[in-house]
Amino acid sequence: MRVLAIDCATEACSAALFDGTRRLDGRCETIGRGHAERLVPMIAELPDRGRADRIVVSLGPGSFTGVRIGLAAARALGLAWGAEVLGYPTLELVRARSWQPQPRAVTVCMNGGHGEFFVQNFAEDGSAQDMVQSLPPEEAAKAAQHKVIAGNKAQALVDLLDDGRLALDLLPDANYACLLHESRLTPDLSPLYGRAPDAKPQHKREASLQEPRQP
Repeated sequence: MRVLAIDCATEACSAALFDGTRRLDGRCETIGRGHAERLVPMIAELPDRGRADRIVVSLGPGSFTGVRIGLAAARALGLAWGAEVLGYPTLELVRARSWQPQPRAVTVCMNGGHGEFFVQNFAEDGSAQDMVQSLPPEEAAKAAQHKVIAGNKAQALVDLLDDGRLALDLLPDANYACLLHESRLTPDLSPLYGRAPDAKPQHKREASLQEPRQP
């Protein structure tokens, strides 16, 4: 079965095509912004223009815009190709990359925006030990449980801890999606934002102000 993997939830934009677990071709570019313009051409550069029987895509957390772009592309291609579309958490892919060359317990630390870090701890068997949290750096340091820290904010967190932990500077990369266990994939394509949206709805007026005056 051919699988197209898409990840553009962070400053990296990546797409890779697999035949089973064998990677046929892939792209990964750290572009910061411009995922909407780059992702589809990147997929089109793959063999057979990336056509696959299954599409796996990052659900976040990460950039609100990047998560939505990846999901929109996956859904559109899945509809056009009649392909199954499954999602995975961004931090799971970073955790999977950190296992090379061998499995190990790891704390994943990624940029959460607004000066905060996304933090999640994973046991040596790969199971999540807690929910992903968006925390200020000092609180993230308290939440980190393991000697190995992976992610694009790993070094910043290790510098805060200053206790000799190992930092692995990693971004999620679709070229490593074959490392994700089937159990990490879900048909629920709801985005995982990890924190509240930046834009908030206006507060409703107090009920007493909305009620018409009595004659």
